[in-house]
Amino acid sequence: MAGGLIVVRGGGDIATGIIQKMHRAGFPVLVLEAERPMAIRRGVSLCEAIRLGSAAVEDISALRAENASEMEACWAMGKVPVTVDPQGGWIGKWKPACVVDAIMAKRNQGTHRAMADVVIGVGPGFTAGNDVHAVIETMRGHNLGRLILTGAALSNTGVPGELGGKSVERVIYAPAGGKIRHVRRIGDTVKEGEAILTVDGTFCAAPFDGLLRGLIAEGSEVRQGMKIADVDPRMDADWQSISDKARCIGGAVLEAYLALRSGRE
Repeated sequence: MAGGLIVVRGGGDIATGIIQKMHRAGFPVLVLEAERPMAIRRGVSLCEAIRLGSAAVEDISALRAENASEMEACWAMGKVPVTVDPQGGWIGKWKPACVVDAIMAKRNQGTHRAMADVVIGVGPGFTAGNDVHAVIETMRGHNLGRLILTGAALSNTGVPGELGGKSVERVIYAPAGGKIRHVRRIGDTVKEGEAILTVDGTFCAAPFDGLLRGLIAEGSEVRQGMKIADVDPRMDADWQSISDKARCIGGAVLEAYLALRSGRE
């Protein structure tokens, strides 16, 4: 492997923006995911490699890897290996130069500074100088992408960022627990009141006319209140490329790693 290994915990849309930046900068990247990823914006999430065996977002290709040999083969091909490892067991085996927690759980799920020389937490749930070396701000606004070396990111408000004048109303949450069945597909234009999917047989409708930007995977078992779909009021929204937010955060993670690495060499 050329350069130090970067391990990214999580492979959703924000994590994919980070993975792209690190990969383009020439670092080998390993992505650790859950057995059943719950990403909504699956069209721009490399975690889809877990479900499908492979995934591609813009110029980055990923493959599901089960062991060290398959991971090394991915790196040799210039691809990103994605493996099932929610507990981070591969971190101790590979001893990476950097660990990035981009699970976006709004809380720390076991990431700590001893995992690598540089450990970065993305969003709320981490404290720089305590459990991680640096935190990246994920709240939209003036400080989006800010590198925090002491303290924490802004607390989660529970209010989705505004797109096309819509905020809370653009996100669809599971009305009950159960299995997901699709009625429409990501990238479809939908009308207000039109069925998008069902949860255990209960229809979930589009809240307004828009473009179906995110949709949890078919067959997913969800609990009541989980985010399951996202409608964008902008009919011309680009749902097939990494978002401005993910690019900004990805650049900030690369900055954080390079800055902190230089201080440890």
